[in-house]
This record gives sequence, structure tokens and C-alpha cells, in this order.
Amino acid sequence: MTRRLLRGPRAIAAGGLLLLGAALLLHGTWIPVKAAVAQVLLERSWQAHLEGRVVKPWPWADTQPIARLIVPRLDVDMLVLNNASGRSLAFGPVWVDPSAPLGGYGNSVLSGHRDTHFEFLRHLREGDRIIVQTTEGMETFEVRSHWVFDQRDEYIVLSTLDRRLTLLTCYPFDSIVPGGDLRFAIEAVAVGAGDRSS
Repeated sequence: MTRRLLRGPRAIAAGGLLLLGAALLLHGTWIPVKAAVAQVLLERSWQAHLEGRVVKPWPWADTQPIARLIVPRLDVDMLVLNNASGRSLAFGPVWVDPSAPLGGYGNSVLSGHRDTHFEFLRHLREGDRIIVQTTEGMETFEVRSHWVFDQRDEYIVLSTLDRRLTLLTCYPFDSIVPGGDLRFAIEAVAVGAGDRSS
């Protein structure tokens, strides 16, 4: 059997399609890979933070970990960053200022990408436990509700008399178009805290 090699325009077209396929594959895996690698680098910075030292996760970092977020049932364990910029969101979930500081009274809001760090939100159920570790210790929250809202029409209440945790991401989870105005929110209340009417 004789093998025929592509020549001329057909060879150029085939090579171009191969390069395009490789580029699309790399683009599709870049964000998840970057998110996973960042959590490893952030771990070193977090351990230093617990010891009272400031160590940047990487030399040019403009953010640092301020808490650990754990969901035992789903085997989730990730670090939360202090800067809610788009750059920081690529590396992990972020604390949203001006929500309540983690560990304080009021509603602490964390935001993350629906296709990387906060993809697990779709699997949370009422009654699930969420543990937040800060330098002050650990606090357990219980998931009470979830909802979808349009950020143009609704907002999240930040001032509460108890300790609350709201996890926020874009919606729908499987959308191929990033962004949009719909948000998916999980509300959890500190275990032992009283219920609040919404």
C-alpha cells in the first residue's frame, strides 16, 4: 500500500486545522489548570498567614488567602482570596467587600467562577455543612436556601443580626457564554445562630 502525502493547499489547510484544534484545546483547559495550580501556590501563602507572616503566593500577586472554605460532603477544600477583582477570581473564590468580614456578624459574601472553583455550588443541598477557617478559628455554617436572581433587579442583604455566609456565582452553570446578569446564590447560617426572616 502506498502512502500519499498531502501537498500544496490541502497540506496547508490540514496543518492549519491541526493548529486551530490545538489552540482551542489549550484555551479550553487553561483556566481550569490555572485555577488548580493557583490553589497549590496559595497553600504555602495560607500556612504563612496562619503563622502571622505575609508571604505572597507568587511574586507579582496582588491578593492573598484570608480563609479556607471546606464542604465535607462534597470533598471541597479551597482557599479564599481577599481581593474581588477579575484577576483574583481566576485563582480562587474571593471575599466581596463591603460584605461582613469572615468570622464577623452580618452576611459575608464569597464569589467564584461557576466553571471552576464554585462549580460545586450546584450540588449543595439544604442542611449541608460549610466550614470557614480564618486566623481566628473555624466556624460551621448550614445551608438554608438557594435561589437564582437577576443582579439588575435584586441584591443581597449584607446587614444581618446573625452570622451568615452567601456563596455567589454566575448562572446558568452550563452556559457557554460567560457573564450575564443571572446569579446563583447559596445562603448558609452559622450553626447555633438564630433564624432571620427575609
